[in-house]
Amino acid sequence: MTRKPNVAGLAAPAPKEAKPRLLQDGRDMFWSLAPLVVACVVLAGLVGMCSFRPSGPSDGAVPSYDAAAALKADADALGIPIRPPRLPDGWHANSGARGGIDAGRSDPKTGQREKAVTSKVGYIAPSKMFVSLTQSNADEDALVSSIHHSMVPTGAQDVDGVKWVVYEGGEDAEPVWTTRLDSSRGPAQLAITGAGSNEDFRTLAGATQTQQPIVPGRQ
Repeated sequence: MTRKPNVAGLAAPAPKEAKPRLLQDGRDMFWSLAPLVVACVVLAGLVGMCSFRPSGPSDGAVPSYDAAAALKADADALGIPIRPPRLPDGWHANSGARGGIDAGRSDPKTGQREKAVTSKVGYIAPSKMFVSLTQSNADEDALVSSIHHSMVPTGAQDVDGVKWVVYEGGEDAEPVWTTRLDSSRGPAQLAITGAGSNEDFRTLAGATQTQQPIVPGRQ
């Protein structure tokens, strides 16, 4: 029996050779990663839109922060003298945090270095500039170094009889004013820094040094 030829009388074309598996894997990997790359780009854009500029709000809106409650909680938790600044109208607290400084203080009894604690609150002054106050049981040099590295004392400011040592650094470093205040609850090292003016620093210094430390556990 004679076999019938195909339509064109020619042999059927050979099947197309498959691409190497390596190329298929690369293509698959590209299309698998593409959605992830797009998601990362979108997320990065959102983070950039939500970032906070310490030098002051660009649209005039100041985030709300309950500084009184935060300082009261810090006094209870940290066990160090913390003073609540009594600031004039126009000042707005907008941020705060607790922190620690490894080997930040020298124990007065043993002389050994111990971890220090910090309580920080940031404010927007009437000048629209950011100024922060840090209260700590750290030694002066350790507290200043925790705020900005490579700072050196360049002078002092007298605020109603209290001496604040002024530290300065490089061209981009914001100045730091610091002083040590004594009380019945012990000493505390205070530091002020930020993009504010000397007048902003003086206002915050005076509003803090005149207050008594919060008594832990008292409402």
